[in-house]
Amino acid sequence: MIFKFEPIYQTRVWGGTMFSDILGRKISYSEPIGESWDLVDRNENQSVLVNTKLRGKTIRELIEADTLGMMGPHWKKEMAFPVLVKWLDCSDRLSLQVHPPEEIASEFNAEPKTENWYVAHAEKGAGLYAGLKKGTSRQMFENALKHNAAESLCHRINSMKNDSLLLKSGRIHAIDAGNLILEIQQNSNSTFRVYDWGRTGLDGKPRELHIEQSLKCIDFEDFEPEAIHSCNDVQVQILADEEHFRIRKFNCNQAQVLKIKESNVNCTLVHVVEGSLQVCGETLVAGEHGLSPFAHDCEVANDCTTRFLVTDKFA
Repeated sequence: MIFKFEPIYQTRVWGGTMFSDILGRKISYSEPIGESWDLVDRNENQSVLVNTKLRGKTIRELIEADTLGMMGPHWKKEMAFPVLVKWLDCSDRLSLQVHPPEEIASEFNAEPKTENWYVAHAEKGAGLYAGLKKGTSRQMFENALKHNAAESLCHRINSMKNDSLLLKSGRIHAIDAGNLILEIQQNSNSTFRVYDWGRTGLDGKPRELHIEQSLKCIDFEDFEPEAIHSCNDVQVQILADEEHFRIRKFNCNQAQVLKIKESNVNCTLVHVVEGSLQVCGETLVAGEHGLSPFAHDCEVANDCTTRFLVTDKFA
């Protein structure tokens, strides 16, 4: 069994039309769409199932109805699904921002958020901001903010298709224009903007900044991290393996069948980033995801060149 969910689209000032242009989704645009929340279990947003006889159920209803079968014996019925899966259309650059570390989050009535970016498409000259340049101190950064020069102290790397970058809570970051990114993150919606490049929002007004909160959350010892340049000729590559989730990339360069997991071992997500997969009788194409419940095994098959990610081992 594999579950598929309806995307929930979010307008953003930095969004564009890449979900249609690159992922082939049929979307009517009245405003720029920057995010597609493809799996979410939050009070304000609920993913709705689009396949199986349970079609129309929310992710929350599925967990509450069969907690053991969905999540395994360590999960409690009232616990939300542990990750949020998004696509990001970064046609313009995102704000310079930070997510609160766990030990600070409660001070601001916020949630910690560690996330991972996988670059599915990058235009020429696209980049990612992550961490600070070596030698940057808090005082230097505060002075730069006052002079609209924060960008000069942030570490920027060129982004390329297949790059992967882990951003733990406390790491200052931004995504530059020209990236289509799959973001797999802790189930959190807490973001503090420290700088927004002087632009206005969709309402024509400057977007709110959270400078005091950001300065308390930024890790000022986090210097110049680098992305993982994943390759396409290794069948399985680990992109992230930390306390909140594990992410592996699978490359299928010829038709084959792979057993992703056994029954009663992990609740697992499959994310197709190139090509297509047959998963438990369902087809997943590039940009789509499937959820394999704890109680079921998961076998995938492809008949063309296919790249996909697998997320499991949730905290």
